Amino acid sequence: MLQYELVNVPAQYRIAGRSASAIATSVETEIRDHRLEPGSSLPTVRDLARRLRVSPTTVAAAYQRLRLRGLVAGQGRRGTRVSHRPPLPTRSPGPASATLRNLADGNPDPVLLPRLPMLRPEAAVRLYGEQAALPELVEHARRGFAADGIRGEVAVVSGGLDGIERVLQAHLAPGDRVAVEDPGFTGVLDLVSALGLAVEPVALDALGALPDDLDRALRERVRAVVLTPRAQNPTGAAMSAERARELRSILDRHSEVLVVEDDHAGPIAGAPAVSVCPRPSRWAVVRSVSKFLGPDLRLAILAGDAATVARVEGRQRLGMGWVSHVLQRAVLALWSDPRVTGRFAKVADAYATRRQALISALARRGIAARGRSGLNVWIPVAEEAAAVAALAERGWAVRAGEPYRTRTSPAVRVTVSSLEPAEADRLADDLAASLRSIPTASATR
Repeated sequence: MLQYELVNVPAQYRIAGRSASAIATSVETEIRDHRLEPGSSLPTVRDLARRLRVSPTTVAAAYQRLRLRGLVAGQGRRGTRVSHRPPLPTRSPGPASATLRNLADGNPDPVLLPRLPMLRPEAAVRLYGEQAALPELVEHARRGFAADGIRGEVAVVSGGLDGIERVLQAHLAPGDRVAVEDPGFTGVLDLVSALGLAVEPVALDALGALPDDLDRALRERVRAVVLTPRAQNPTGAAMSAERARELRSILDRHSEVLVVEDDHAGPIAGAPAVSVCPRPSRWAVVRSVSKFLGPDLRLAILAGDAATVARVEGRQRLGMGWVSHVLQRAVLALWSDPRVTGRFAKVADAYATRRQALISALARRGIAARGRSGLNVWIPVAEEAAAVAALAERGWAVRAGEPYRTRTSPAVRVTVSSLEPAEADRLADDLAASLRSIPTASATR
């Protein structure tokens, strides 16, 4: 097999092959062996075809295979790039340097999480064939959903993204289009790509998805919509009741479209529960416990219409079977403990104080930022990589916005969950100095 080094891609890797299957396998190998990193650009179809001496149709077929595997994503004028989280055992970004103040990872503040309960020795042992979901947990979650006006069937899944993945797989097929927020959570964007689905970005403001843009996306024949009602990652957007009504009126004209809500922050989001669900059919609301009880509790509650929940539970039985009852009992013990739930409002207030402290400090320096709810603040910048690097030189680790956005402008995401208000002015000063130090495009010509 001949190999041709590509001059328009980094020299440390090669793509080879004479068939679509061989080319796709070659690219997958380069990703797995870390020579093609997440976010790397691939050559154009015509360029790769010319260099491998195959037809453009062959290369296009290879790229299509890679897209259906979720290894690459087509990004319009930006070409084809390796997915930011390809479904392969690749290197993770790793933790931020211990020398930096870590505001990049999106975690809740460990100090504000409850301590996990120890299991009672007499707790019943669960065996094959028994009920998958703990009835007490299901009933507790059902009451919580009903209090927010969300009534439907309830299932237990292994975390928020597991629930979203199972719902999408229950209704969609590779090639279907999914409307997602722009900017939006990288986990959802990568998951959609990994399932072989096509992304249709929907712009949002501080109140969530823009009705006119959602209407446009629905006219593009999307089969599903994924929305975040509050604590939107990365912008902190939170739906108002009025915005939810506007979106619901648009969605009601498209009853065949699946609607999924990712309510990942729940009671510590810093915004009330607002929803465009329930609907007559094809809907799900997924509430993870990770942000308010702890990320290591890999569990979420899913409410939805009867058909959707039945499909989710049926597919679950064929694979993992059920979510561990050890986890389910631990979640129930915490979630039903008044000493734990009584702290949720205080935790939400703490996060709100930290968000507002940074937003206000930035505003005093003429820097706009968004963060209506949740754990993050979204700050528009002209050059993401330069801003991240400049802040790292000053001791701060923040996240570049590029993995989160499709059509929207550059920004950086700052996780404020552990940022004390006393630190906000120093970070704002350092960001302002960093932005002044970055040359403008005109100055570098």
